[in-house]
Amino acid sequence: MATADTSGAKAAPILTCRNVWKVYGSDPDSYFAGTDPVSNPAALAARMREEGHIPACANVSFDVKAGEIFVIMGLSGSGKSTIVRCLSRLVEPTQGEVIFEGRDLLSVSPRELIDLRRHKIGMVFQNFGLMPHLNVIDNVAFPLKLQGLSLSDRRTRAERVIELVGLDGREAYFPRELSGGQQQRVGIARSLAVEPELWLLDEPFSALDPLIRRQMQDEFLRLQQVLKKSIVFITHDFLEALRIADRMAIMRDGQVVQIGTPADLIINPADDYVAEFSRDVPVARVLTARDALVEGVKPAKAVPANTVPATMTVETLLPMLATHPEGLGVSGAKGAVLGFVTAESVVAALAHEAHKQETQAVAPQEA
Repeated sequence: MATADTSGAKAAPILTCRNVWKVYGSDPDSYFAGTDPVSNPAALAARMREEGHIPACANVSFDVKAGEIFVIMGLSGSGKSTIVRCLSRLVEPTQGEVIFEGRDLLSVSPRELIDLRRHKIGMVFQNFGLMPHLNVIDNVAFPLKLQGLSLSDRRTRAERVIELVGLDGREAYFPRELSGGQQQRVGIARSLAVEPELWLLDEPFSALDPLIRRQMQDEFLRLQQVLKKSIVFITHDFLEALRIADRMAIMRDGQVVQIGTPADLIINPADDYVAEFSRDVPVARVLTARDALVEGVKPAKAVPANTVPATMTVETLLPMLATHPEGLGVSGAKGAVLGFVTAESVVAALAHEAHKQETQAVAPQEA
């Protein structure tokens, strides 16, 4: 299966996962002796299953850019949790490369790997993993103790991240005295205490109640605005991915089906499997001001004084147009005016995408 990457990403990656396989069974290495596992990974994975092996990850490739949130999602058993564990070698890949800051993590020594985990890679999992006999500040400072920092230095750094996640005043509390959301904040603070370059989060909010989960998503986005970490975030919830992802990958049966921005995956799904994830997502939540520019009008002509960023969603834009019937200017990342939008251009963009989705849904039936 060829992975569809519709994101157009060009920035140099901080992390590269290239042709990674994780195969469970009696002799998984035998499948790669004298063969090219990249030429037809789907056929190779099918043969593995027929012979009683489990290709949990099959030829997985993606890049993560510095400072971006890269979300991996899929149904249960799709391989998303396995691949994030392969990135830090909590699970040893059978084949492939994981390049982090120019080094192949699959070839580093155990000592080097431990050092990377302690200083460069932060990890947060669904299970908070807090030590019940330690209070908040000691839980957060524990990885710093493993680094060998002095007591005063690790308490200073722990206090800083505790304040960052909104738990100041609870430093002496024990895990049993905290709510689920507060316990997850401690887990997040502990992973941030090492000041990682790469942050790996495996369904960190899925055990929380819906309201707390949304609050934690808001908190996570606030933290990212401040810290600008390079993040791999695992989820099975498309709406969660839609809220937080810069780019995302959809996995099925251990393979990556499509990579792109949330808008890419909704507007141009690679297949029916990808389309099914976004079936109930309103188009207005992913279309942006850039998608609704008035056609055929150069930026210098009649652009209103009020401008909005090109990345603003139509959902946010529509109420603003109600008070600006003349339209709104649209600016790019560097402040240059790209054009303008009106209520009519937004409606036209929505109608165009609705028609395209309807055509895509009908086409297989007609075939």
